[in-house]
Order: sequence, then C-alpha cells, then structure tokens
Amino acid sequence: MNSIKELENIIGIVFKKKRLLTLALTHRSYVNEHKSVKNHNERLEFLGDAVLELITSEYLFKRYSSRAEGDLTSFRAALVRTDSLAQTAKEMGIGDYMRLSKGEEDTGGREKNYLLANTFEAIVGAIYLDQGYEISTEFVYRFLVKKIDDIVKNRLDIDSKTRIQEIAQSKYKVTPSYEVTDAKGPDHDKEFTVVIKINGKAIGQGCGGSKQRAEEDAATQGLKYLENT
Repeated sequence: MNSIKELENIIGIVFKKKRLLTLALTHRSYVNEHKSVKNHNERLEFLGDAVLELITSEYLFKRYSSRAEGDLTSFRAALVRTDSLAQTAKEMGIGDYMRLSKGEEDTGGREKNYLLANTFEAIVGAIYLDQGYEISTEFVYRFLVKKIDDIVKNRLDIDSKTRIQEIAQSKYKVTPSYEVTDAKGPDHDKEFTVVIKINGKAIGQGCGGSKQRAEEDAATQGLKYLENT
C-alpha cells in the first residue's frame, strides 16, 4: 500500500489525525486478517454518506433554483450512486491506498466499484471529523460536484437499470433479466455477483454489497457493452 502522505497530496488535505484517514481506507476483510487491527471503515462510510447527501443537496438547491424537488432528488442520486463515486475514486487512485485482505486483493478488490465507492464515502466522513464541514465541502466540490452539469445536461440521472430496460425493449423487444451467480461472505458483509442477460446472453456482470447494488453495477456494464455493439 502506498503512503498516507501521498494520498494526502492527492486529496489536498493534511490530516490532523492521520489515523482517521488510515481507518477510512481499512476494509473489514483487512481487520479479519490482521488481528491487531480492531476497526474498519464502515462507521466512517455511514457518516460520509450523510455528509455527501447534505453537501450535494445544498449545492443542487442553490444551483438549480427553478427545478422541482423530484428533479433535484434524481440529480443527487445520480451524483452519489455507486458507479459515480467509484469512477471518482478511480480518477483519484484511491484503490492503490485501500487496506484489503490478501484474498480480497487477489480477487480484484482494488477495482471493485462498490469497495471504491464505500471507501470514498469513508474518506468524506474522515475529512468531516478531522477538518469540519467547510473543508469537506471544498473536497466534494473539487472532486465530485464538477460532474453535475454533465449529469443534468445529458439526463444521466436516469439510473442504469431504467436506461438499459428502455434500450432493450426498444431494440430487442425484451426485458433484461438479472441472475445472481455468486453470494459470498457472512450475512453482515455479503458480496453479491449478478449477471445481466438479454435474450439469454450475458452482457454485463456487477458486484455489490446488496443484490440491488450488484444489479445496478451489472446494468452499468451492460450499457457499456450495448454502446460498443
């Protein structure tokens, strides 16, 4: 794993309490494998999710003053959904800094969308605790909020499952199907793998901490496939 100092340079924030950033990068699997490490990032993820929602809600409320509540909710959902946060995390190189078990790393954990998205949320939670709301807002604006104009302009707020269903029904006259191909881990930390199919052909595979998130990830991958065929 690369150094915390390197990640601070990427984030543009020097933490007062380095342990908070280290904790934000620590996945549950790492704790299970390293008995001397007692805590993982899920509580910070919970906090970061709430901070993200407030920051993005405030921005949308001010930026799009004439849009209805339903539109703002849809825009916010698109901005903070798994694939959006994961893409932002990839752009920042966060995967290189995550603390994962050997097993999780060997199965491509550093590239898994839901792990990257969760870690991004945990980092937001860590920034909030260490630096406060104003610095957290600056961070979210710098790395995430800049995407909102493209989302609004191209109506990317329409979720992947809805978009791929519309395409499949229009082009192939069928509805996509989703199949859970794997579910591993304990009940409190399940990882689902889902395949999306059109006319029985698999066009995308996704992973997530719930069936819904795995289906969303699979639909996103399916859209990429359809765009290239």
